[in-house]
Amino acid sequence: MCGIYLTNIPFDKEVVEDKLESISFRGPDFTGIKKINNLTLGHLRLSILDLDPRSHQPMIYQNLHIVFNGEIYNYKDIKSELQDRGYKFNTESDTEVLLIGYKAWGENVLDKINGMFAFSIYDVEKNEIFSARDRLGVKPFYYYWNDGKFEICSQIRPILKNKKINEEAISMFLDCKFIPSPFTIVEEVFKLPPGNFMKIDLNTNEFIIKEYWNLKNVKIRNISYEDAKKELHDLLIDAVKIRLQSDVPIGSFLSGGIDSALVSSIAANVSDSPINTFSIGFDDPEFDESKIAEQYAKIIKSNHKTTICNSNDILKLIPKLVEVYDEPFADSSALPSLLLNAVTKKHVTVALSGDGGDESFMGYDHFDSLVKNEYIMNIPYFLRKFLSKPIFLNLFGLNSHRVRNALNTKTKNDFIENIFSRKGLLLKEKKQDYMNHYQGYKKWSSNFLQKAADLNIKLWLENDSNVKVDRASMAYSVEVRSPFLDYRIIEFARTLPMEFRYEKGRQKKILRDILKEYIPEEIFNQPKKGFGVPIGNWMKNELKEEFLSALNDDFLNKVPNLNLMKFKKILNDHMDGKEDNTENIWKVYVLSKWFNEFGFK
Repeated sequence: MCGIYLTNIPFDKEVVEDKLESISFRGPDFTGIKKINNLTLGHLRLSILDLDPRSHQPMIYQNLHIVFNGEIYNYKDIKSELQDRGYKFNTESDTEVLLIGYKAWGENVLDKINGMFAFSIYDVEKNEIFSARDRLGVKPFYYYWNDGKFEICSQIRPILKNKKINEEAISMFLDCKFIPSPFTIVEEVFKLPPGNFMKIDLNTNEFIIKEYWNLKNVKIRNISYEDAKKELHDLLIDAVKIRLQSDVPIGSFLSGGIDSALVSSIAANVSDSPINTFSIGFDDPEFDESKIAEQYAKIIKSNHKTTICNSNDILKLIPKLVEVYDEPFADSSALPSLLLNAVTKKHVTVALSGDGGDESFMGYDHFDSLVKNEYIMNIPYFLRKFLSKPIFLNLFGLNSHRVRNALNTKTKNDFIENIFSRKGLLLKEKKQDYMNHYQGYKKWSSNFLQKAADLNIKLWLENDSNVKVDRASMAYSVEVRSPFLDYRIIEFARTLPMEFRYEKGRQKKILRDILKEYIPEEIFNQPKKGFGVPIGNWMKNELKEEFLSALNDDFLNKVPNLNLMKFKKILNDHMDGKEDNTENIWKVYVLSKWFNEFGFK
């Protein structure tokens, strides 16, 4: 887990060093900078496999030079295949395997590797750069391109200077609390979409991006529930095993949820010695799951560490959030994620996590909401629109947010999209062109829940969950590995009948039935509290002056496309206790802190 950098802009070495220093937390163990022809390659190393300096980067093999961020989990199998073909190796690293794999198979190496990755390879003979990003966008990849001049980097901070704010991206952020790929906060800088590779021909300045992986049309398998459970269990065991390869101490995050409990249980079962598990608890019992996690730890016999935190511990991390999430990012669960990684780093460098289970196995509350409200969506729109009048909402007790949404939304697809956006609530002019990049969910499946799950994977997983985990872990030089993000599990889950994964009132059915083999059901069936913090309460109390100061008229008047009157009402209603508008206020607050941090006007 590292940071990469590559450019053909003739910066002085000191400038490149400063750029890398600004994100040095990604790789504190070694900084490598190499000039080749008119290119500069830079790398920040967090040493995980083969700690020897021979595995430092940029790495060279014959005519190829690489900078690589991530892990190739099946590198040993690929290495054996390459050795059978006569290739020799000088290191024990996955970086060399990836590099020689590219030498052997070219772009087809992407079909062979299983991992999280973002890398660039420079071919001196062809004078060509080949770059790629993993299938699910676990690792970040930013690039700037302007008339043949380019920069590539793991984060956007090193390439922000002298760039112009992308005002359309501000609208995207205010709509969905992150900036979805391929867009970024500034013009001319983009994210390489997951499952894509990029080629730059330096002889002709030809620049192409091509997809090598995506979700496919769903084909439900004819398989019994017991066979599906066994096959999934075997896949999960393998996904955990290959993620336990490390030359540094490794542990596992353990919350009160199903996913981290299952990952930690499998890790404990396949490990030769007790594993290390970590959780954080809160002094506010409404948000504290630490006691459930401790019960799990006792059963799986892990060396468990719980850290109890208070509001001040979280509040102190707000500047850190703005520093390391170098685009505006308003998922407030990033704060406890930062704290968890800070605690974990004291003991291990690599941690397993349960991220990704909710997307494939219908774990989020909104899946329940879709099921509960699908009958409303089956009513013709003109009739729903009529029933959406307040008199009927009150008469029939239909005045919940989701019900109102179902009554006022034209199509089922629109209803799904509303889960992930605010439909222009904060905007003067509604702009949602970014959704044009995420329309695949409409064709891959006809199942209402699967459609929502697919949009969850393509839009939210990459741009919210993966960003949250990557930045929070890298902020403290921790590598997080998520078995549920193994593309084999994503693909397998989509072939299962929906009733295997979601049963009314029982989300993640198949995962729960696998977990029963490790932990008694009455223990993991305790109510889930979520990995959140009471930001909304803090806004009205200890942080009230801070929020009102940051959200002053001078700032608000400068935010492109912000509906100022509506936002002020949202802010005042929240402060007066009339409504809970936490999410929308937090978005604008984070935006104000971002502008202050990066000096944009």
